[in-house]
Amino acid sequence: MMKIRHLLMAGLFSVAACLPFAGFAQKPSLRFKSDKTFKIVQFTDLHVKYQDPRSEITFERVRQVINDERPDLVILTGDMIFSEPGIENMRNVLQTISDLKVPFATVFGNHDDEQGATKEQLLQVAQSMPYCLTADEEPAVSGVGNYVLPVKASTGEQTQLTLYCIDSNTYSTIEGVKGYDYIKRDQVDWYVRRSSEFTKANGGKPVPALAFFHIPLPEYHQAASDETAQFYGIRREKACAPALNSGLFTAMKEQGDIMGIFVGHDHDDDYAVCWYDVLLAYGRYTGGNTVYNHLPNGARVIELTEGQRQFKSWIRTAAGVEQPIIYPDSFHRD
Repeated sequence: MMKIRHLLMAGLFSVAACLPFAGFAQKPSLRFKSDKTFKIVQFTDLHVKYQDPRSEITFERVRQVINDERPDLVILTGDMIFSEPGIENMRNVLQTISDLKVPFATVFGNHDDEQGATKEQLLQVAQSMPYCLTADEEPAVSGVGNYVLPVKASTGEQTQLTLYCIDSNTYSTIEGVKGYDYIKRDQVDWYVRRSSEFTKANGGKPVPALAFFHIPLPEYHQAASDETAQFYGIRREKACAPALNSGLFTAMKEQGDIMGIFVGHDHDDDYAVCWYDVLLAYGRYTGGNTVYNHLPNGARVIELTEGQRQFKSWIRTAAGVEQPIIYPDSFHRD
């Protein structure tokens, strides 16, 4: 099966090389601005139905948030499309962001490859877009689209921030275990290996990092259910996390680099909670009325400062800014 996937990926790469804007050769670099800040906008769960008027508010919100926030990077954390034709639908979604000339990256959700196109095909679509940074660093590793984005210093070439983008897979394949899949052991090993490489290059000190994927970890439910945890935002449903815990959160604590994890998946949650000094946060549902949702659509914004192990975050909607927080200060008890 793995050999088949490698052959498929090789074929897709050869096709992408013939496209006019093959992303491999034209990836923009990421670095902190001269004012030492770096801003990320997270869109999640767009659930776009192709040429469906109910999705127009999705495109409207994407354009509005990008124009209001002027981010240095956009990250889409899965479930971008929700109807066939999958390839055309994905191209239309990503073209909207590419046309705004902002660097962007994607991770897959559990619904993206249910629309008549495989993740490998959708990856090729993404990588054909100008300004796209989506990658698949090691195709032999489980999932499609595990990669890290280094953010350089405002001056010089030192990496000041790393952004881990991980495929959280889809549904459990283990007999007797229902529900959503988990991030696999080889993906955890990949993260540990890459994190260790950046730590070594940084003189043995972990480089501040964030992680982005679609399905929340089991720790989200643990943290939100703990009456002592500091909690900001809206929680209208239990975290739909995997039944099994594959140890990614523990690995992140051991590595000491991750400050925050950002997911989607649960449309009626947008909260942020600190769990063992790691922020566990949802984005705000970005889609229209193509699936269940009960919150005004919007996005999460994250603003980091070079050289500091902290960041600001807030929700941006059509009405303005909601739920401003500062990590870690907002989560310290007096």
